[in-house]
Amino acid sequence: MVLANVALVTSKSTIEPCSNSDTCNALLGYTLYTDLKVAEVASLFQVDPIAILTANAIDISYPDVENHILPSQLFLKIPILCSCVDGIRKSVSTKYKTRPQDTLASIADSIYAGLVSADQIREANSIADPSILDVGENLVVPLPCTCFNNTDNGLPAIYLSYVVKPVDTLAGIAAGYSTTITDLMNVNAMGSSSITAGDILAVPLSACASNFPKYASDHGLIVPNGSYAITASHCVQCSCGPGNRNLYCMPASLAVSCSSMQCKSSNLMLGNATVQQSSAGCNVTSCSYGGYSNGTILTWLSSSLQPRCPGPQQFPPLVAPPTYVTRDSLFAPAPAPQSDGAATTVPRTSTVPSTGSLPGLPPAGAPIGSFSDAPSLMNSVATLPIALMIYLLINLISPFSL
Repeated sequence: MVLANVALVTSKSTIEPCSNSDTCNALLGYTLYTDLKVAEVASLFQVDPIAILTANAIDISYPDVENHILPSQLFLKIPILCSCVDGIRKSVSTKYKTRPQDTLASIADSIYAGLVSADQIREANSIADPSILDVGENLVVPLPCTCFNNTDNGLPAIYLSYVVKPVDTLAGIAAGYSTTITDLMNVNAMGSSSITAGDILAVPLSACASNFPKYASDHGLIVPNGSYAITASHCVQCSCGPGNRNLYCMPASLAVSCSSMQCKSSNLMLGNATVQQSSAGCNVTSCSYGGYSNGTILTWLSSSLQPRCPGPQQFPPLVAPPTYVTRDSLFAPAPAPQSDGAATTVPRTSTVPSTGSLPGLPPAGAPIGSFSDAPSLMNSVATLPIALMIYLLINLISPFSL
């Protein structure tokens, strides 16, 4: 991979030369500059609000979740399409309408959290005098992204464009995203492990890749491990992991008016399977998702003989829509999805598995700031001092009563 530094920018940014017109799925690491609704964040990047939620394994079954207010300084992974423009990989589909008091610097550094520079916006829009911006002007915002064939060391991967924070180290970023310093240095063509605040690194995330035909509108779909993706006009949801790289798709909880999801010549619906134990092993017949084309959900029926019958489908844990961010989380790299072995079994309905937790504990895999049932635990703990005082008082009085 031939990499270079972006011109006109003081901080370093990994770019990928390209020579064709294809696109790939990529992610942007974005930190909210203020409290924003999910729909407002989606509008900033011209992406589907539900796609943002599923990419971050946030439960979409909450009422009116698209209008949920996300807290300032929350870190999100934003799914985008990465194109080949002027010989390099970048996203140019984002437009921003200027408001009073906007400057190129405030748009770049605050609103888009350092993912772009003022000079890059000026150059992309041929702005002669950056000190003069018309209110209501639509600006192209070029954003960094990389594809690298959606592989890392020969395995499926999706690349996250990550803006380095002042407290970040390469070792910390590598640990946070389940990779190595060596891998990050190789991907970003780094001569040393030294990084500077504002640098934009390409971080490979392990993923599950699809094998849909080229005529499918969701051809090339790839889902980071530990998260979900929504596709087929909100009719199908796909997940990756935990603990494997097998893409699993099923009817989405948002499905309202969708084409048939039944496999031909079978009673099986999308995501369903039958198993039959035999002396030779386990015969598995499954109905799988094959892409979305011209309003039709493509399915295919497959049969295989496996050494043992598979258990229930496991899902990445979901988190409740975040409501606040703690101070400690501001000084650590946003973690990659992790699996501790806990998983959610396939639901009886088409609903995405809902967030589950034990009383007093945060939901599995939840980021700091998610709702939990902690108050119930705190109330029971608060009664301990009172009970202890009564116990001591009884023991103090009992000798006198004798």
